[in-house]
This record gives sequence, structure tokens and C-alpha cells, in this order.
Amino acid sequence: MVWSDAPSHVCRGGDKRALTFCCPPVKPCPITIALEEADLTPQDYIEIKEEFARKTRLGEGQGTCFGSLVWCCKPSKPCPLRDMAMKRINMTVEEYMELKKKLSEALVGTAGPDTESVKALAEAFDVSMDEAMDAIREADNDLRTAMKILRMKSL
Repeated sequence: MVWSDAPSHVCRGGDKRALTFCCPPVKPCPITIALEEADLTPQDYIEIKEEFARKTRLGEGQGTCFGSLVWCCKPSKPCPLRDMAMKRINMTVEEYMELKKKLSEALVGTAGPDTESVKALAEAFDVSMDEAMDAIREADNDLRTAMKILRMKSL
């Protein structure tokens, strides 16, 4: 896969890089926290995504919830509307994920996990910051997977 350490969706505990898979901020949900972590206003977020949509094929996607693939979720989450739109324009999952990774970088840069996440993980599992960081790296920056790794190590 093109983006091997793609995060889980924000609504499933993914880090701020997962904003690339989020809808517009039209209702209260975990996106507000991710936007704060990314130091983005909802308006900045919308403008970045809309600009990216104008410049790439993620702007296509007639028939999707918000009319553009730029707002669509990760391929691991079943969505017939996204899948039909991708099929209609002959977009592969690899191309989709490559574009989503570039969109994520446009939204939040390329930095790894933030210190607060590492600290919270270390405290929650009573491990050192180094052990928490190792778990996050092993999980390819996915906080939920890092939690599972630490949970398994504690058994």
C-alpha cells in the first residue's frame, strides 16, 4: 500500500493526520479536537481541502456525500458511494491513498506523533516515554494500534 502508516479515522482514535479522511466539520465530533491539535480553524481546514480538490482528482466524486472524494473516508471503511465514484473515474485505491497522504501533509505536515499523545499513552499503560514512543513507531503512528501493542505486552 502507498501509505503504509495511514492513521485510523479521527473518530476511531486516529491522530491528526487522519483529518484527510474527515467530512466537513458540520456537526460535533472528534474532528474538533483534531483541528485544535493541527492548529487549524474549521475554515482553514475547509479551504485547504477545497484547494487540494481543485488541483487533484480528489475533486472528482460526483455522487459522494459531499460531492468530492476529498471528503471521503479511508478505503478500509466500507462506502459504496466512494467506491462507485472511484470506479467511475478509474481511480485505484493506490492513487486514492497517495493523494490522501499528500492532502494530509498539506493539512498537518509530516511530523510524527505529538508529545501529548506519547505522554498520555505512557501514563495510561504505566510505561516510560521511550516505551510509549517505541509502541507508536511499531504501530506506524497509529495510536489505537499502539494501545493494543502495549496491552499485549502487559499480559
